[in-house]
Amino acid sequence: MTRSVRGRPLSRRELDVVRAVARGSTNAEIAAVLHVTTSTVKTHITNVRHKLVARNRVEIAAWAWEHGLVD
Repeated sequence: MTRSVRGRPLSRRELDVVRAVARGSTNAEIAAVLHVTTSTVKTHITNVRHKLVARNRVEIAAWAWEHGLVD
């Protein structure tokens, strides 16, 4: 698990979602790859936003790139 800004670690699944967001995937695309519903993806993104104190997907993606989570 990777530490977040608020000190609450991101779960393995949240990290999967963060990587997908950083690659520009839509909620529907992420849901299909992870075999979950789009609602579940939205929940993960909301949780990640709170843990990272990010305002939007762009800030999540920037955080992922800054922390070397994507190639």
